[in-house]
Amino acid sequence: MKTTLHVSALRRTISVTAVAGGTAALMLAGLPAASAHVEATPDKTAANSYALLTFGIPHGCDTSGTTKMTITLPAELNDAQPTVNPNWTVQKVVEQLPAPKKLDNGTSITKRTSQIVYTAKAPLDPELRDTLVLSVKLPDTPGKTLYFPTLQTCEQGQTDWSQIPQEGQDEESLKTPSPSVTVTDAVAGADGHSAHTASVEAAPAATQMASVDDGGAQARSWGAMAAGLGGLVLGGAAFIRSRTKNGSSSVTQK
Repeated sequence: MKTTLHVSALRRTISVTAVAGGTAALMLAGLPAASAHVEATPDKTAANSYALLTFGIPHGCDTSGTTKMTITLPAELNDAQPTVNPNWTVQKVVEQLPAPKKLDNGTSITKRTSQIVYTAKAPLDPELRDTLVLSVKLPDTPGKTLYFPTLQTCEQGQTDWSQIPQEGQDEESLKTPSPSVTVTDAVAGADGHSAHTASVEAAPAATQMASVDDGGAQARSWGAMAAGLGGLVLGGAAFIRSRTKNGSSSVTQK
């Protein structure tokens, strides 16, 4: 009878450990995978706000290192302030407008920034990734998707990330989709001007912190899972020892 109880307890312990292992596997599967596309990740999307857009460069053109990234701004934007990246030089391309464009503050402009061009000081290894950050003011058009066609030039060849989905088309079906950002509803009481100042001043530090935080967060995730599994194994072992001890005590008393 006692042997049967011990075997049953052992089976329960093994089952708990197996479930924990399965849960850990699911957690690992849920960790964000590196994207194969050039994407724009905004720190905010509220209409009429200033946002930092992070463009991730996931790989080169096949096996060739990246030498230049040309980001084209959508017509809804008049300018963008590029963040300094020590691995790249950067310049703005300005275009003459066909007609003066009136701004919300009543003034008019005759030129706008049409492109931001980052040139690598040394080709970016296709096995490595980097990020480029732009500060922009989002238009006051909630629901509007802004597209940033990006030409990736490599030592050999280039990839034109400029495909825009047609109405009803799934963006995931595109081979080289354009990076995009969808504007959401404005945030009541937000101070756009102060937000812009903070974004511009914090941009270089934010770029470095993002890289550090990504690695730290992943390390913490692995550490937490390892600690959780270790705790379950130790708990299971303690449970078995307790059941064995109690069983032995019962036999002695009998």
